Amino acid sequence: QVQLVESGGGSVQAGGSLRLSCRASGYTYSRDNCMGWFRQAPGKEREGVAAIYDRTSIYYADSVKGRFTISRDYAKNTVYLQMNSLKPEDTAMYYCAADVVGGAYPWHAINQFEAWGQGILVTVSS
Repeated sequence: QVQLVESGGGSVQAGGSLRLSCRASGYTYSRDNCMGWFRQAPGKEREGVAAIYDRTSIYYADSVKGRFTISRDYAKNTVYLQMNSLKPEDTAMYYCAADVVGGAYPWHAINQFEAWGQGILVTVSS
C-alpha cells in the first residue's frame, strides 16, 4: 500500500522560508512517475503547485515560479518543496501526490495522481 507522509509545515512571516518533505513508502518511484505538490486554501479548489518527473521535467504554477523549488531524492524515496519569499496568499494545506501508474499529464491534473498524503498546513502571516 502506497503511503505518502508530509512534514515541514508550520507558520512563518511573509518573506520567510519553509521546506516541505514527502516520503513515500510501499512504493518506489522512478523517473516515469510524477511526484507533485498541490495546495488548497480555505474556500478554494485544490490546485497544482509544482511537479517533477526527472531533473529536466519540472513544472511550476505561475504564482510560485522563482520562489518555490521542487526536487526529489530517489535513494530516500522523498520529494521536497523549498518555499522561499513566502506570501500570505501561500497559506494553505499542502498535499503531496504520486502518480503511481505513470504517465501523468498534464502535471497539474488532480485525477492523474493515485496516491495522496494527509496534507500539512502552511500559514504565512503578514
